[in-house]
Amino acid sequence: MTEACLIIGVLDDGEQSLSVAARDSIRQADVVIGGLRTLSLFKNVFNKKAVTHDLTGSLSKVPEWINAAQEKGRSVVVLATGDPLCHGIGRYLIKKLGQECCTIVPNLSMLQLACARLGLAWQGLEIYSVHSRDAGEWETGAGSEHGFYPLLEAVCKHDLIAVFTSPENTPDRIARMLLREGLGDDFVISVAECLLRENERIIKDIPVAEAAEQSFVDPNMVILQRQTAQVENVLFGRADNTFSQRKPDKGLITKLEVRAVSLARMQLRSDSIVWDIGAGSGSVGLEAARLCSNGYVYAIEKNAQDVAIVKENRQRMAIFNHRIVHDKAPAKLDDWPDPDAIFIGGSGGELADLIQVCLSRLRSSGWLVMNFVTLENLAEATRILKQTAANWDVTQLQASRSQPILHMQRMQAENPVWIVCAQKTDQENKYE
Repeated sequence: MTEACLIIGVLDDGEQSLSVAARDSIRQADVVIGGLRTLSLFKNVFNKKAVTHDLTGSLSKVPEWINAAQEKGRSVVVLATGDPLCHGIGRYLIKKLGQECCTIVPNLSMLQLACARLGLAWQGLEIYSVHSRDAGEWETGAGSEHGFYPLLEAVCKHDLIAVFTSPENTPDRIARMLLREGLGDDFVISVAECLLRENERIIKDIPVAEAAEQSFVDPNMVILQRQTAQVENVLFGRADNTFSQRKPDKGLITKLEVRAVSLARMQLRSDSIVWDIGAGSGSVGLEAARLCSNGYVYAIEKNAQDVAIVKENRQRMAIFNHRIVHDKAPAKLDDWPDPDAIFIGGSGGELADLIQVCLSRLRSSGWLVMNFVTLENLAEATRILKQTAANWDVTQLQASRSQPILHMQRMQAENPVWIVCAQKTDQENKYE
């Protein structure tokens, strides 16, 4: 039976942090794989006949090196930093080689050491990593394609976050992302540099704006701490007057009652991809973004003033999984990922093309939900849906709200709205 590959966690103090067994395994290994810095740190421990491989920039080759060595009956050790299963190489190698082919020998993680230096209990801490390719500077409105997006999601949800960095994705770059998203005053940053080295340095609880202007020595870890614990937001159902709206044309908003039914019919999940076409003030798309905390909303609006209002509402609601473009649909839709749900609040006279495009791009079991306030648009939509043979239904919704009259209350009717919902023909016309 082939001997399992040993994946041994090591630290920058060299042999001092190794157990006797781990040191002996490294000394006896026929093949040693590690980063250039780690190989240099332990070169005096290796067997003189040992073959070494530098994995820096060559991660995909590591399984090949291991298999090739084991086929020749040679013992293999991979040197990993800290705990190989805490954002380390361990998970990758287990996935590629199989758990039975890998034996993990963990050490203290960099996270544990950083928290120990800061005197910080870390059992409730969220751990993220940007130790990957150069993500570039964060720009407002960037989506899941950016390497920092998962970190921004975490920042929105949690109060204490640890981040494994890289030479390119640095603490100051993280700080600049927080500033650009209006979170600079919410957090303080601590940075643990060069742990267990002679030039170790701990920078504790500095303002985000200050960190954004500094340079930090690699390797390092970042700890983000929210200064005041955040209050849970209402997921949806915001009053209409809490959204900014275009003036003097007040009312370019999907009203609360209609919004609630429309969102319900969209059948959203936490990871849904949503299109918001004709965003207006953004109320539907922004509340969808809050419901789809692990998803994303792509919005489009042809009126420049409304686009600015959507951005204002988005900033006020502290929503980041939402992007709006200024254009007239169906332009730009080709650039968006296929959606799980689509909301059309305004068609700009392109209703026929929009329905065709939306149904063709809609994912399996997805819903297209459209709101109309005119008989002409309702008739046009149902005519088109009949031609496509889609499964569809119409709900007429008319709400009335109480209004004071003298010392009493009367009911004032809102304008009726038709909610048209459609699915592709291969889906059952039902919602769960």
